[in-house]
Amino acid sequence: MMQGRFIALEGGEGAGKSTQARLLAEALRGLGLEVVTTREPGGTPGAEAIRALLLNGVEGDGGESWNPRAEALLFAAARSDHVHRLIRPALARGAWVICDRYLDSSRAYQGGGGGLSDSDIAALHAIGSDGLLPDLTLLIEVTPAVAVQRLALRDTDGSDRIGGRDAAYHARVASAFSAFADAEPARFARVDGDGNPYDTQAQVLAALAPLLG
Repeated sequence: MMQGRFIALEGGEGAGKSTQARLLAEALRGLGLEVVTTREPGGTPGAEAIRALLLNGVEGDGGESWNPRAEALLFAAARSDHVHRLIRPALARGAWVICDRYLDSSRAYQGGGGGLSDSDIAALHAIGSDGLLPDLTLLIEVTPAVAVQRLALRDTDGSDRIGGRDAAYHARVASAFSAFADAEPARFARVDGDGNPYDTQAQVLAALAPLLG
């Protein structure tokens, strides 16, 4: 049986992760591989329920919802269920798992953006998900101007409670992602996402080639 692989796509708002996840899944299926596409927060019924709480907030809370530590705990809980019920079983049967966001989004958003320490987020991940990391993390990077243009087209009904945070927050998130890729070059592949989706896809497939050999 062919070894299963776990690929995560990361990046800030408007990076094009969802599009690249779809294109990558199509390309891998074309090679005859079983591919499971999923997302975070989400991927299982329990995790999707937590996703709704995180992105939409709770009615009657005045828009405050949770403090940064509570938010991190909710993300970790959703990830724990996702890993246990979907990701590990798929990998065990030899499937490729393509995930739109994973641990590094928690590190960037709740850590870099929200001010929590990387060690605290790593501890939650160790407890909730046994420290499972992707075989490869594709960091899709776009310039702020491109991100703004894409979000204007995407979020015609408004942003969710995390995507709608101020520019300074999202600048901290982008800086955190960049720092992770610099610190862990063996796990990250940096992809220029400013071009058209098929130019970006070519970079994604080139980065993945060593795992397909």
